[in-house]
Amino acid sequence: MSPLRRWSALAVLALPVLLISIDMTVLGFAVPALTADLGPTSTQLLWIVDIYSFLLAGLLVLMGNLGDRIGRRRLLMTGAVAFGIASAVAAFATTPEMLIAARALLGLGGATLMPSTLALLRSVFPDAQERRLAIAVWAAAFSGGAAVGPIVGGFLLEHFWWGSVFLVNTPVMVLLLVGALALLPESRNPRPGPFDVLSAVLSIAGVLSVVYALKSFAADGASAPAAAALAVGSGLLWIFVRRQRRLAEPLLDLRLFRHRAFSVAVTTNLLTVFALLGLLFFLPQYLMLVLGTSPLVAGLWMLPLAGATVAGSLAAPWLARRLHLRWVIGGGMALAAAGLAVGTQLGVDGDRAVLVAAGLLIGTGVGAAEALTNDVILATAPPERAGAAASVSETAYEFGGAMGTAVLGTIGLSVYAAHLGTVEGVPEGDVDAARETLGGAAEVAAQLPPDTAAAFLAEAGQAFVAGMDVVLVIAALVAAYVAAQAVVLLRGDREATGPSASVEPRAATPVAR
Repeated sequence: MSPLRRWSALAVLALPVLLISIDMTVLGFAVPALTADLGPTSTQLLWIVDIYSFLLAGLLVLMGNLGDRIGRRRLLMTGAVAFGIASAVAAFATTPEMLIAARALLGLGGATLMPSTLALLRSVFPDAQERRLAIAVWAAAFSGGAAVGPIVGGFLLEHFWWGSVFLVNTPVMVLLLVGALALLPESRNPRPGPFDVLSAVLSIAGVLSVVYALKSFAADGASAPAAAALAVGSGLLWIFVRRQRRLAEPLLDLRLFRHRAFSVAVTTNLLTVFALLGLLFFLPQYLMLVLGTSPLVAGLWMLPLAGATVAGSLAAPWLARRLHLRWVIGGGMALAAAGLAVGTQLGVDGDRAVLVAAGLLIGTGVGAAEALTNDVILATAPPERAGAAASVSETAYEFGGAMGTAVLGTIGLSVYAAHLGTVEGVPEGDVDAARETLGGAAEVAAQLPPDTAAAFLAEAGQAFVAGMDVVLVIAALVAAYVAAQAVVLLRGDREATGPSASVEPRAATPVAR
């Protein structure tokens, strides 16, 4: 394959990554508009936001294995069709339940796209040096997309209705189909072995049961159904792990986790996205509903975060040629922790200098760390298992993002509800309704006399900032732990001396085509 075709193929592979990561965060800016239109409860709102990532997390291992068997390009194109159709359904949803169902279908389609893109990079870029740069660009598309999602959402919501944040996906999927046919080679495992249906059922049922339980605990507290779901899910995953250890051709090759660098990289991905998505659930609402900016202006204030994420991703390979991998990953996450801590100084008045500084620190650190963790994950796996290894990486991303929204989102909203007190002239029933979401508080204020509305919105803003500050502190602590983990656990690891050294325990031969 010529250099021009290889790098053109990278542009095609970056499209679904960029779009899916945008989809993880763009909904945050549409929350006020869809809340006003569809009237979801706080629980429904959290399901609308995170069911997409939950299903991605539950299906990625299966889809990565399926791509190794039937062909990664074929799976990519199938997913593009499904994702485009689901996007159109979501755009024209008329009830919260319909939107939740459409988001679930988007998660199903997205699960077929994500492992295929990263696995195909190994086929398109057999040279290790070129692949490192390609993975850095891929990581920049993913991390940058998560940060630029609010900008895209702000622009669309400034000019169109909330459904446009979904409808824009469809033409991009058409472009992906055309580019895949023209530029991408087919690749698969030439000797995949028998497909283990039982393992597939165990993995999906186990992950979804645990996710349901955690979601229920976070939203509603302890309950018998949630406890039962957690017990059943944990049991199914235990059986799944034991089965994988016995199979000659497992659905998930647990031997990959024997490599310390691989395990640290996967954990870093999960916890980093957990912290980042918790922040990105609150920040758009803070900008629009507390500071009163328009969606587009709020999106523009996210540009420092987006630009720094891309810059950090692209700088990571250069840094790793000069520093031990643990210092690049650990240093990046330390920067992110500092940025999250700086964010607690925003307050209800929204100091823009603080906002920019926090965005630059968080973006640079997250971008640098995640560009290298993906290189480690893909290089550690044998070529024929590239799809399965990529699915582990993506599962960590999506599960971390979903739990960040669910756990940190629920904690932040709980603090908000607890801090939102009564205001003279506002009926107690309206205050209870406002405690569901900040968008609900804005709806209540719209029905009040101007002076009362201003006092009530000020009270709601203070309560929301209190909740956001708690989320930022937790996220900063998580990022600091990830930094310390990388520095300590990767010390002396021969597979973590940087991308230029021995993260290639197996020959990086092209996947069979």
